[in-house]
This record gives sequence, C-alpha cells and structure tokens, in this order.
Amino acid sequence: MSGPRRVAVIADTHLPRRGSGLPPACLARLRAADLIVHAGDLSDMATLMLLRTLGPPVVTVRGNVEERAVLGVLPETATVDAGGLVLGVVHDAGPERGRLLRLRRRFPEAGGVVFGHSHIPLHEAAEDGFFILNPGSPTDRRRQPRHTMAEIAVVDGRPEVTFLAVDEPVGPLDPSLVRGAPG
Repeated sequence: MSGPRRVAVIADTHLPRRGSGLPPACLARLRAADLIVHAGDLSDMATLMLLRTLGPPVVTVRGNVEERAVLGVLPETATVDAGGLVLGVVHDAGPERGRLLRLRRRFPEAGGVVFGHSHIPLHEAAEDGFFILNPGSPTDRRRQPRHTMAEIAVVDGRPEVTFLAVDEPVGPLDPSLVRGAPG
C-alpha cells in the first residue's frame, strides 16, 4: 500500500475572521493523521503555515475568500494518492443537483472528491464506491448545529468516512446531521 492511510479533512476555517485558531480536538486529529486535506477558504497565510507545521503532508486548494498571498500559492484543484485511494480536492463543487456526476467527470482518476464552500457536512456515494465529501467547518458552523471535520481511513484502497464534532462535547457526529449519510 502506498501513501497515507488516515486522512484528516477540513474546510472553510475562515481564520482569523471566524476565530483565533482551530479547536484543540481538530488540531489533535490533524497532527495524528497521515495526510491533511483542506478544501479551501483557509483565508490567511498564517493558517496555511500552521497547517504545514503540524507534521503530516498538507494538500489544500484555494477558496473564494483567500488573502491575495494565499491565492498566489494554492491551486484551484488538486489530486493526491491517499493510501491507494486517489482523492480530488476543490473548494466550490457547484449546485447540489448533479454534483456527484459532475465531480466524477471533473476528476475521472479519483475514487472520491473532497470539497467545501457550503459548511454543511455531506457524504454521498455512488453504487460503485465513488464518493463526494464535505467535512463541514471546524470554526464556522453557520446554520449547522456542530463544528465538524471528517476523517477518511483508507483500508486496502477503500475509504471509511467518519465525521467528528470538534466542539464540546468532542466525538463522532450524529449521522443524522450528515447529508447523504445512511442513518
């Protein structure tokens, strides 16, 4: 098996506008991961530098509210091999209608696509296993009841997705709060 086996996924941190930093539970999961994926709107260079100092490799894309310096160093999209699972990463995945098929076409080599923008936790999978994933936000929950992130455990190239609430109380997110998830 090549590459990472546990991927910590965040998006829409909007720092420092939406807080002074990432929640401690989020930081702990990021440090413990084999790979960190941030699906855009990290907002400032300090947040990008923080992510890069946590230990694991970082794959991130630019969002729609980045400082000019961040826009200059981050791509619009990315792909990464995460332990035999190729992940596509983009910030804005467009309208909900047709999103799964549209992202499959945009990232034909990927087994899954991570995106942000809505701040709404979402996990939707096709019958063949291709999936799309929005981790929500660990810092700006908007109208969601919890601050969230996701983890992807890659076992034999197959993803096992878990959502985590990173505010108090910390722990697995109630599946009923994740769009598209069975539960």
